[in-house]
Amino acid sequence: MKKIGMIVAVEIKSVLDKYGAGLKEESSVAGFKTYIYETNGCQLIIVNCGAGEIAAAAGTQFLISHYHVDMVVNFGVVGGLTEAMAVTKACIVEKVVHYDFDTSAVDNVEVGRYLSYPDIYIPTTAELVKMAIEMNPELVPVVCASGDKFIGDEEAKKRMHEQFGADICEMEAAGIVLTCNRNNVPCILIKIVSDSISGGADEFIERKNSVAAMCLEIVDKFISLT
Repeated sequence: MKKIGMIVAVEIKSVLDKYGAGLKEESSVAGFKTYIYETNGCQLIIVNCGAGEIAAAAGTQFLISHYHVDMVVNFGVVGGLTEAMAVTKACIVEKVVHYDFDTSAVDNVEVGRYLSYPDIYIPTTAELVKMAIEMNPELVPVVCASGDKFIGDEEAKKRMHEQFGADICEMEAAGIVLTCNRNNVPCILIKIVSDSISGGADEFIERKNSVAAMCLEIVDKFISLT
């Protein structure tokens, strides 16, 4: 049976609502709340890691090391950094930039650059991106700016787009993708915009649950057809 790991930061309500009684809660291991859901010959292992890069990286490694998953899926809500990334816009992450990783003073490289990569961008699994877009052509391929800060200010969002060429921002993608790449485990990140370029924390709070549920529907379809 294929094992798919799902990393969930702050969108766990949508998972509980979607899968309901079919979820089996695992005994707590490594401090993570974990659920198992079986569907279409696939075992979905869901880890509620909480917000932030460290939590997401630890949760991803836990899925890989403890459950030996075949791939990692992440869905969730994000901030839009351009006018095109309006509320409820669904997108798929092609590349991530870890914008608050900075060794430029000692390595003479760009902000966000890991020396194991040729530039500031950390790629997701191209084959899965292609597959998901073929299944759902409305998914927009994007660059995701990821770091340990909620970005709600419009001017800050504009600067992030200008500096890093990013379309969306959030707080977990860098930890997930770096960990998957280092373990040679495929990963796919499907996101949906909860707060637009002119929106902030209030818009995020108001729309988080409803748009997360929309995003999970897209992910569930991808999993069922994989």
